[in-house]
Amino acid sequence: MSTSTTTLTRINHFINGAESTGVGEQTRPVYNPATGQVTAELRLANEADLNTAVAAAKKAAQSWGDISLAKRTGVLFKFRELVAAHVDELAELITAEHGKVLSDAKGEIGRGLEVIEFACGIPSLLKGDYSD
Repeated sequence: MSTSTTTLTRINHFINGAESTGVGEQTRPVYNPATGQVTAELRLANEADLNTAVAAAKKAAQSWGDISLAKRTGVLFKFRELVAAHVDELAELITAEHGKVLSDAKGEIGRGLEVIEFACGIPSLLKGDYSD
């Protein structure tokens, strides 16, 4: 009789632009909503992990604000291009995580793209123009 050991994917944190295991040791299973099968293990954050993430976010927000509006807009457009180029892959991930059918997942991504496109247009709102 042979036994098969499946190694679960461990989902870590993403802090300061990189994957981080953090210091918290608690985990929770991630289930495929369609089958109930455990597909991954999620690492939970503790207070120290949260503080590290908040500090990194505050620092990033400050440096983001120092970047010119033109460069920030370029980053948003590149983000939009990346999302649009990976719709199928993203839809498969949403389906695996939430149990949605692919068409619904693709619709959700489409709505997300609309939000990104709106954000790309925000610089025109910052010009200070007004209607007479």
